[in-house]
Amino acid sequence: MPPTELVRCDWASGAPEYAAYHDEEWGVPLHGEVALFERMSLEAFQSGLSWLIILRKRPAFRAAFAGFDPERVASFDEADIARLLADAGIVRNRAKIEATINNARAVLDRVPEGLDALLWSYAPAAPRRPCTLADVPATSPESVALAKELKRRGFRFVGPTTAYAAMQATGIVDDHIATCWRAGP
Repeated sequence: MPPTELVRCDWASGAPEYAAYHDEEWGVPLHGEVALFERMSLEAFQSGLSWLIILRKRPAFRAAFAGFDPERVASFDEADIARLLADAGIVRNRAKIEATINNARAVLDRVPEGLDALLWSYAPAAPRRPCTLADVPATSPESVALAKELKRRGFRFVGPTTAYAAMQATGIVDDHIATCWRAGP
């Protein structure tokens, strides 16, 4: 892991979990159905909450949601929903739990090209490099289009802001600020 004296994006200070996530994952290109489904799901759970809460609960989320394997999550039933609502290790929000199960089913039933191909098809044509955190948008034309397409395919809790956060988390968009050690060319 890089030394703490490196310049990071401003949001990555204040907690060691933030620095580790920033340095090792955020903005790094990610592929694979399970990995992408996990990030999409966690971004949906984060909506209205601190990302730090989600990072700290991530191991419990992985255990509760069968490693975010869409095939396994798609088979969850009412007993699983009850189990998840009783699990203090995760965010116990019925709408978000049901959306995650629904979205796993949508991955299997309505994304024949695969989640990886679908999400990455919305990568911006030209990369950009924000100068400051204030230059990082909450949405983009691509995230608006992606959210619309995901909703058309039956996904829930995937509005433009959540879609953009997932794009950042998976490296589809690289929003490391220009002075950050992780910033690419």
